[in-house]
Amino acid sequence: MLPWRRFPLNEVNFAAQKLAFVIKYSSLIVSSGKIQDCDGMGSERVDTEGKARNKEAKMKRRKSDHGSTRAGGDAIKNNKKTPKTREKTDLGESHKKVMVFKSENLDSTISASESVKETDNDFSARKGLKRKWVQDESMDSSVIPTSKKIKHKLGENSDEERKTKKSNKKMQKKVKCEDSNECKKPKRTKGEIEEARQLKIKKKEEEEQSRWRWWEEEKYEDGVKWRFLEHSGPYFPPEYQPLPDNVHFYYDGKKVKLSLAAEEVALFFAQMLDHEYTTKKVFRENFFKDWRKEMTDAERSLIQDLGKCDFGEIHAMHKAKVEARKNMTKEEKQALKEANQKIVDEFGYCLLDHHRERIGNFKIEPPGLFRGRGEHPKQGMLKKRIQPEDIIINCSKEACIPVPPAGHRWKEVRHDNTVTWLVSWTENIQGSIKYIMLNANSKLKGEKDWEKYEVARKLKSCVDNIRSQYRSDLKSRQMSTRQRAVALYFIDKLALRAGNEKEEGETADTVGCCSLRVEHITLHEQMDGKEYVVEFDFLGKDSIRYYNKVPVIKKVFKNLKLFLENKQPGDELFDRLYTSMLNKHLSSLMPGLTAKVFRTYNASITLQEQLKELTNKSDSVAEKLLSYNRANRAVAILCNHQRAPPKTFDQSMATLQSKIDARKEQLALAKSGLKQAKKEAKAKGSSEFKLQTLVERKKAAVKRCEEQLLKMEIQATDREENKQIALGTSKLNYLDPRISVAWCKNMGLPVDKIYNKSQRDKFAWAIDMTEVDFEF
Repeated sequence: MLPWRRFPLNEVNFAAQKLAFVIKYSSLIVSSGKIQDCDGMGSERVDTEGKARNKEAKMKRRKSDHGSTRAGGDAIKNNKKTPKTREKTDLGESHKKVMVFKSENLDSTISASESVKETDNDFSARKGLKRKWVQDESMDSSVIPTSKKIKHKLGENSDEERKTKKSNKKMQKKVKCEDSNECKKPKRTKGEIEEARQLKIKKKEEEEQSRWRWWEEEKYEDGVKWRFLEHSGPYFPPEYQPLPDNVHFYYDGKKVKLSLAAEEVALFFAQMLDHEYTTKKVFRENFFKDWRKEMTDAERSLIQDLGKCDFGEIHAMHKAKVEARKNMTKEEKQALKEANQKIVDEFGYCLLDHHRERIGNFKIEPPGLFRGRGEHPKQGMLKKRIQPEDIIINCSKEACIPVPPAGHRWKEVRHDNTVTWLVSWTENIQGSIKYIMLNANSKLKGEKDWEKYEVARKLKSCVDNIRSQYRSDLKSRQMSTRQRAVALYFIDKLALRAGNEKEEGETADTVGCCSLRVEHITLHEQMDGKEYVVEFDFLGKDSIRYYNKVPVIKKVFKNLKLFLENKQPGDELFDRLYTSMLNKHLSSLMPGLTAKVFRTYNASITLQEQLKELTNKSDSVAEKLLSYNRANRAVAILCNHQRAPPKTFDQSMATLQSKIDARKEQLALAKSGLKQAKKEAKAKGSSEFKLQTLVERKKAAVKRCEEQLLKMEIQATDREENKQIALGTSKLNYLDPRISVAWCKNMGLPVDKIYNKSQRDKFAWAIDMTEVDFEF
């Protein structure tokens, strides 16, 4: 029996174990047909010189490495030192050096003493056999072998080695599971799964029963939005906390202690140092101008140049806080979640006609630096902290008025039931009014959506007359009427936004149809094989570029040439038309009709037509969803709903493609297995029930693989086509949800394939009232 030390199984290191075994058995050199065991207790005499050398080496190892693993001895039985024997002796000494591992590295080496015993007995039984291990000269045996050297020595390329590694990983997982008590939960039984499913169904039914079905109630008289409204007011952001004593601001290399107001604004800039905004000239100039307004007289006289300001320590502190938030423990995250939930419970709900409704944005935006969209001329300006004295509260007379924070009062309290907002204030950058309103799934929002789509449906009945009228106006003797007719043509055919009047230099340089300039269009008599082509190139809403080449009718093209005469690139194309004039004309054609209604109408009618054209009831679920997304994509392109490709797009597509390739290989194997099973079944006849069952299983496996592969390929196509298209905007704001619900019912698809949970809550009224035969 070998005197190998037993080690706990949960610390086994198989690579080191195998190395130890190889070294041990390579040192058992056969001489004169006899084998000397590790204690030197063979049946022959041992060379006294070798014995003394072995004893001395053992004593050195015990002294130098107390507690280390007792390696097998290297006693060599040989009376004559031939060159071959000498080579073996040197090799044994080299092995002694290699085997001197530190206890912490070898404390997880060996636990399989029974297997060692069996191997030893097998070796002893085969007397006269010689086992030789040739040392690799490239290996430095005077040092502890690294993992790469171990792999080289053991020739780690066999299936057995890979299996060992795999079992090692499984063992480590098992040990971790035992130590941390985080074992996998046992698989649920069919009864448990069914019970969970029934519980989910019951919960859904309870939600439906508790839902306020406002669309089944009688509408209030015109203009009245609610009869009772009570809420807790807005939630204000916490007050500014001064910088720690070890974090400083420097100007021109010197430490400067800022006043609290100036320090807070400096923090806003420091937080954005990683962003490209802080490199823009306009942003820096606007920031520095507003920052100096918050400084004291002494600070203004000292700080004259933004380039000499050092925000490094403040920025580092901010980054550290961000990392700390990312690295919060589970308990800290849970505590933060509970604190946030308390805030939601207090400020996030209101009573609307005695029904509890969720408020959308109940938090006042904290102070900071204004960014804006695109190259906004006011970027970098200071968004000041909103105080209760800036707030207007709206609630019913019978309701409890929200209590303002201690030491403050509200600007005004109103009781106006003709508006839908709860709180309002005016922000300081552009002077626009901000509102706190109800959530998207509330009654007030739902009624507004329903009314919007009903007006768009009414347009369908009179759109032909409106089109005939603006086509006849293209020949009008009045220039303003012609311009209105051309603008209506663009709004109708291209779903352009009307555009709003605005003061020059106050906002970003974005335009709509009525505010187009000469520089935004180019006329082509012939282009790409088409006649009378208008090339558009301008920045639309949110500074998103609109670029399109559109063939138009000859009358429109001639009018555009007339509008361009004697004008400079910066002049307005429709210089005699305003948005208000256009909407006033439209409302005379149909009550409630505006340019935006045209956009909603064209989006919804396009979706309905595309769904009829693209989908078949015989298609698979994945194919139906692809057709729906393609129909939605046609609307998004019409409305110019673009987005930048996601940063992880290429990586996610590569991952999906690798899955597709793996699935193709799996399908090939499944088909090969099916072919082999059919061949065996045919050879043995149809009487073999087991073989027939096997063939059926193989067929099912092939079918399953084909379905999964098709689903993945459709998913890849869908992702690629949606790379730069935003489908969500049109789905939520321009498409009548009743079209999608009716399509789902016709195609036998559940609505949750199209709308997620929050979207289903938003369009609960449409899901409930829509029938299969709905037509927009």
